[in-house]
Amino acid sequence: MTKPTQFTQTLRAWMDVFMHRSMRGWGHFAKSTGLSMPQMSILMQLHHKGTCGISDISERFDISAAAASQLVDKLVQADYLARAEDPNDRRAKILTLNIKGQELIKRGAEERHRWMDELATKITAEERSKVTEALEILNRAVLQLEEKK
Repeated sequence: MTKPTQFTQTLRAWMDVFMHRSMRGWGHFAKSTGLSMPQMSILMQLHHKGTCGISDISERFDISAAAASQLVDKLVQADYLARAEDPNDRRAKILTLNIKGQELIKRGAEERHRWMDELATKITAEERSKVTEALEILNRAVLQLEEKK
């Protein structure tokens, strides 16, 4: 049986490699679109969390409302986001990822994950099965951690 310290060291090493490869792919994709990483992060926020307002963007990314508004303006002009009046507060705006923005995020995710397809060819079918089983165990454990919050 694996010692917890060996397990956590191995998991941390994998996490470092995974994050490096994933973020490098995401950065290359963002650069190819002409968008900044903060703009891509706003698109990802909307993709994962759904609609939100400028104040949510400001708080989430710890930037001023004016800075958030400028980033959002560029995304609206590029037709990645739709901005509408909040029915509960006419002074506030609601942001929604539109079809073009959804397609961009999908292409970005594909680009970000491309290296994993190549990685899968470097290990045997038996190893892929073991890794799949281990990742399913980790995913279940993460869900249990999230339930406690």
